Amino acid sequence: MNKRITPIEINELIDILCQKLRANYIFPEIAEKICQNLRQHQQAGEYEDISDGELLALALTIHLQEVNHDEHLWVRWHADPLPAEADQLRNNQQWQEERQLEARLDNFGIYKVDRLPGNIGYLDIQYLHRPEWGREAATAAMGLKSNTNALIIDLSKCQGVYPGMVALLCSHLFGAEPQLIISIYWRDEDITQQYWTEPTAPDKRCETQPVFVLISKATFSGGELLAHVLQSRSRATLIGERTDGGAHAGAAYRLGPHFEAFIPIGRTIDPLSSSDWENHGIIPQIARSSEQALEVAYRMALESVIASLSDPASEPLRQLRDEAQAALDKLEAP
Repeated sequence: MNKRITPIEINELIDILCQKLRANYIFPEIAEKICQNLRQHQQAGEYEDISDGELLALALTIHLQEVNHDEHLWVRWHADPLPAEADQLRNNQQWQEERQLEARLDNFGIYKVDRLPGNIGYLDIQYLHRPEWGREAATAAMGLKSNTNALIIDLSKCQGVYPGMVALLCSHLFGAEPQLIISIYWRDEDITQQYWTEPTAPDKRCETQPVFVLISKATFSGGELLAHVLQSRSRATLIGERTDGGAHAGAAYRLGPHFEAFIPIGRTIDPLSSSDWENHGIIPQIARSSEQALEVAYRMALESVIASLSDPASEPLRQLRDEAQAALDKLEAP
């Protein structure tokens, strides 16, 4: 049976949470407002009757996000005790090894790699894991897509998170010349980190194919970053729903034996606009429901293939044109 949380423990938890916010949250002035908001709820006695860890974490998360609606800011309760020696969980070896195992079992976020009729590549990415863990999987997936005539990247369920993986994927979608795709200012270290594309093998690049990206209300964080980079550089057509807008990078902090907070400590800076998409989200060029987006993208991809093969020079290309036309006719059939 889980140990009940006492009012004294709740007060200590809020004290530590406010300390972490003031020391690390990307916007110091907003951190102060968030702490004031927590204290107001505390003084109103709203936490006094909460003895369950999950309910307390939920209440704190709701109150953290009330001030500026930062969905990267949350508190989580863990049934198993967190390592006492690890203030920032990301620096704990056991925690890192468990996260790496999770990433591998998640196939590094790459859920589906497919060839649709008409030689349309389909890539379903639901999480962007560390590039040092998922490089081989991402490179293999993009290498397979380099043989397609158009590419659909499904980010409709992609929640994040590492910008380094975004840079790696973009390395296959742009030319060989390195490009700065994003910078992040880290408040905890007071440094600005740049993320560049890198040289890739010519046979692993998808730099010429039309690209269609699916986004939805569920697309968040790193998924938004990848969509934003491709849209802002006119490399892809975005189809779907406006995203919520979570541009800030963060880190996990231990608040106590069973409580962890995720606090945004990095501000994303687009080198083209010097801004980001926090709160206002990514707006697709073609607005459709998440249920309709794939069909719209597939139709556009097929039309692009047919247009490029209006006068095929060989029998294989004529067969591909016919295959694409048959797939398009099937989509348009009543």
